[in-house]
Amino acid sequence: MAGVEAMVVSQCSLVEVQTLDEQRERFALPIFDSVFFAVAIHPNEAPHHEGILETGPDNVAQIREAWQEVPLADALTAVEQAARRIDKVVAIGETGLDYFRTAEVGKDAQKQSFAAHIELAKSLDLPLQIHDREAHADCVELLLRVGAPRRTVFHCFSGDRELAEILSANGWYASFAGNVTYPANRDLQEAVLVMPRELCLVETDAPYLTPQPYRGRPNASYLVGHTADFLAQLAGVDSDTLRCQICENAGEVYGIGLKNSEK
Repeated sequence: MAGVEAMVVSQCSLVEVQTLDEQRERFALPIFDSVFFAVAIHPNEAPHHEGILETGPDNVAQIREAWQEVPLADALTAVEQAARRIDKVVAIGETGLDYFRTAEVGKDAQKQSFAAHIELAKSLDLPLQIHDREAHADCVELLLRVGAPRRTVFHCFSGDRELAEILSANGWYASFAGNVTYPANRDLQEAVLVMPRELCLVETDAPYLTPQPYRGRPNASYLVGHTADFLAQLAGVDSDTLRCQICENAGEVYGIGLKNSEK
């Protein structure tokens, strides 16, 4: 945890949302005062709540867990109740669209869930964290049609220059994970050059997407500095300046005061 001032932990299944009070008690010690939560029904969970188990393009068999027997509408109600009741909930997410793990028949459930989360984020004036996997055009279309929240974040940004230009034009944030440091991800790196610094965030997506030079090991929050430094090098800006800018951005998005943004 060295150098980590705060973290936002995503609770994006019904069982995680339902046990959020237990999670909050577990993090009740003063040392965990800076642990916050985001709540949602993940897009890959949404079709299961509607009984849709067809295999997606990833060819991984779908299994319906016990908590997914609850209808999607009721699961979304549970998310809203948690977001309204628990003061350490600072965001709605991960929500969005995932066309890699979901079959065509499950897309409507994902879109229904995504739209509901958008409206919830707006009603509570909370930031929206978007999971967008191989669904860029539909994510953007739905955000524009329903109306994006004031603070909209594309978590683990996976787009290219074109998507980055759309985010920039709409004032949406791109949160970059460690995979931006991988040499083969040229499209992702070109997107960095398009994004205004005041709309950039970094994240882990732990335990995956560990940045270079630690790729292959479990990811963790203390490694986000490597990702931030890579962005700075790529953009040709001072590393400390960009780190402070990212801290300021995170504070503005999540309403969390970060000391590094004041340097």
